[in-house]
Amino acid sequence: MPKNVKSREIEFGSSVIGEAVKACRPGVVPAFPITPQTHIVEYISQLIADGKLKSEYILGDSEFSVASILYGASSTGVRSYTATASQGFLLMHEVLFNMAGSRVPTVITAVNRSLSPPINIQLDHQDTLSLRDPGIIQIYTESIQEAYNTHIQAFKISEHNDVMLPVIVGCDGFIISHCYEPVSYLEQDSIDEFLPDYEFSRELNSREPLTHGSLGGSENIMEFRYMVEQALENSKSVIKDVAKEFDDMFGMYFGGLIDEYKTDDAEIILIAMGSMVGTMKEAVDIIREETDYKVGVVKIRAYRPFPEKEILKAIKEAEVVAVLDRNVSMGLGGIVGSEIKSCLYNQNQTMPPIISYIAGLGGREINVDVIKRLVKDVEKRVENNDYPIKSVYFDLKDELILGSPSPELKYTKYGK
Repeated sequence: MPKNVKSREIEFGSSVIGEAVKACRPGVVPAFPITPQTHIVEYISQLIADGKLKSEYILGDSEFSVASILYGASSTGVRSYTATASQGFLLMHEVLFNMAGSRVPTVITAVNRSLSPPINIQLDHQDTLSLRDPGIIQIYTESIQEAYNTHIQAFKISEHNDVMLPVIVGCDGFIISHCYEPVSYLEQDSIDEFLPDYEFSRELNSREPLTHGSLGGSENIMEFRYMVEQALENSKSVIKDVAKEFDDMFGMYFGGLIDEYKTDDAEIILIAMGSMVGTMKEAVDIIREETDYKVGVVKIRAYRPFPEKEILKAIKEAEVVAVLDRNVSMGLGGIVGSEIKSCLYNQNQTMPPIISYIAGLGGREINVDVIKRLVKDVEKRVENNDYPIKSVYFDLKDELILGSPSPELKYTKYGK
């Protein structure tokens, strides 16, 4: 049961995230509006204006500026925060490499949204997964309550001496940011005990001058990159420990690196991230009740660092694994599916085949019916021993073909 709860209310997702940030007491909040994250920074600006949060609110002239302000403030030892989405997140790309390479802690909410073109404000994970390489921790949330809890944990993970890296908290656009759910708000005194004041051992100040991001040659670049890699590896145990500490204090646990649902006897295991996991759990219950299919779900919470050992342990007894990617790496396929496949190589033990599916791009609905049809597709492929190397675009309606050599666009019907 939840403990140290101040109140339980039905609340708007963006407001809940704003309340979580307020409880963590950031000293600087740079901001720039972009759908669907704007409500978060608007809400925080109102908290500051009303005197409910003592913080410096800085309106940047672009997301690049916001990331630069965040980098500078965090480097001086001030706990800092911002939120962004989609193209705005990509505009931060250069600065994110600087922040991770300089080992500067901070927290950024990424309200997941598809990338353009065509212009689309709906959900997929293309934005955050396109920025998987700088060395930033990425944690994905399934519900509004998990988003609230994870933001509080994220600051503690980021500021841990063995980590000191930015943390991205992925919150699915509109499903988490714009929906209402019952949420347990926690007592501020207990949060303060869980998350003490920020102390950065390498803060920039005039008393003891330091340099962040200085020139590095071939004699030390590999070592710097390796230190970031080691920090990410360290964060695996830190993420687990912080989740357990949060559970001990507040009576709420959301996994750590991964979460499993009915996988003990599962012959088919579905793997995904974000809010669609809740739908998948419901579908699994229905499928198990209506059919003989033994289906389970593995939710990836921490995508970076990638929890390869935990995933392999969870899936090793399954007959087949289906990965649902709400993204695509053009020329390769689903990003998460591809990475899970890479983890299976050189394994001495027998592992199940992996079927990589791409679904839900641009807000395409992933409901219980879609999951049920996908499980039937998995069963059919198992019967036919059909395990495609490339990712399967599931639930396509039309295929857009770019004519060659002319740039003429043609549409051809794609049968289910």
